[in-house]
Amino acid sequence: MRVSVRRALNARRIRSAAVYVFAFLAVTAGSIWLALRVTPMQTVSAAGQVAQVGGSLPSLSLSGPGELDLFGQVIPTRPRFAGPIRPRLEFDHISITPQIVSELRADGAHRVELTFSQQLAAGWERYFLWETLIVAGFVALGLVAVYAVRRRHVAWKMVALGVTLACVVNVGGILATASSTPRLLSSVRTLDDLVGVDPVMPPAPPVKAQPNAQAIVIGDSTASGWGLPWVSSPSKLDQGCGRSAESFAADLASVNSWNVLNLACGSATIRDGLLGAQVLFNGQIAAPQFAVAAQATHAKLIVVSVGADDLQWGVMTQLCAGGGVCNDKVSGAYFAQLLNSFTRDFYELLSELDNLPWHPAVLVNQYYSPFGTSLGCLSQYGMTPAKARALVGRLGQLNKVLAQGAGAFGFGVAAPRFTGHELCTPNPYVQGPDDQAPMHPNAAGELAIALADQQAFPGLEPSPLDIPALPATPAAIPPPALG
Repeated sequence: MRVSVRRALNARRIRSAAVYVFAFLAVTAGSIWLALRVTPMQTVSAAGQVAQVGGSLPSLSLSGPGELDLFGQVIPTRPRFAGPIRPRLEFDHISITPQIVSELRADGAHRVELTFSQQLAAGWERYFLWETLIVAGFVALGLVAVYAVRRRHVAWKMVALGVTLACVVNVGGILATASSTPRLLSSVRTLDDLVGVDPVMPPAPPVKAQPNAQAIVIGDSTASGWGLPWVSSPSKLDQGCGRSAESFAADLASVNSWNVLNLACGSATIRDGLLGAQVLFNGQIAAPQFAVAAQATHAKLIVVSVGADDLQWGVMTQLCAGGGVCNDKVSGAYFAQLLNSFTRDFYELLSELDNLPWHPAVLVNQYYSPFGTSLGCLSQYGMTPAKARALVGRLGQLNKVLAQGAGAFGFGVAAPRFTGHELCTPNPYVQGPDDQAPMHPNAAGELAIALADQQAFPGLEPSPLDIPALPATPAAIPPPALG
């Protein structure tokens, strides 16, 4: 009889222990999952970049990429992290300020980037400290609830033991398998380290010395003269970039008797064109414009005209004209994402220009507004005054970034004005919908940009060249002869 009772008690104890073990495992797993959901991401900032660092939800795989939320677009990271829980990073703000520029000049780009990588690693460690504390709280509540459901008095020693074991599982299990994460985050210097670069980009052609260039133009199709007659005896590269004898670079060269090297290329962005190589529509590979400009060590002036292609301005204009409205929240959020990304790239470009050892003067061109008060010629394409105002507003945001960045580095700013010569006016400076390159400057528009640049030169320190005055209006400047 006693043996039977003892066996029954032992079986009851085993069942009770099994229940508590199962409950402990379930509560621990649930607590870790909930903690990862509710633990606030940690904010880190350096070099004008503000990021949130946290953990992703557990994965069944023991290693893999982390998550990068780049202004609303979630993409996997290039580095692979060990462990079922991997970092999640969110970039939501990038700015250029005089303080950041001072830090960059004082400490160097490498030091500023190193500071940011250290901040990322420290943010990850702070995140899991908070996550562990939250896990402990959830486990304590869960075990107390288990005792309540079983109508037992709470055994605080058991709760304390369970919390301790859960923390050991969380720290020893998860962090141990993810021990390489802080090291990997410490190696991140730029966004390229996180997302990588296009591996199929063909190698750029070798960069040659440019000893005779007095001034250089880098930028996109606005600067290349897209849609206008090509330069004399154009190479395949000139054709692919759309470089014209009527570009503002050619106008400046003609009026001032300068040797101006126009490196601008249609569809160029800062990443794919200015700082990196660019694949052109005709199969040509254009070397990075900055790399070529860096070989022109006698140039006294560099003019920068970039941003529209980074923001996909042509696509946005077409979508705006074809849609019902242009100021909807979806397109606004997408534009904000592109503008933030452009701001970071623009900051990097300005930093590279600032570090050129012979310190040329740098002039940043803002963009003209192609829309005036009259839009009658565009009504058949769906453009309305309200849509035009939305587009001009976004163009103003781009110009603000251009001006603030140039000002922070002490560079000059040129602001071409097409007032009275917009689309649908009798004498437009912009190519119309039926022209070769709609929305781009025509010959008169390129001259207007040259005039704005010419007027901005005296304000640059040091003065780049001895510059004669241009006539008061672009229409009075004879275009350079072709051929």
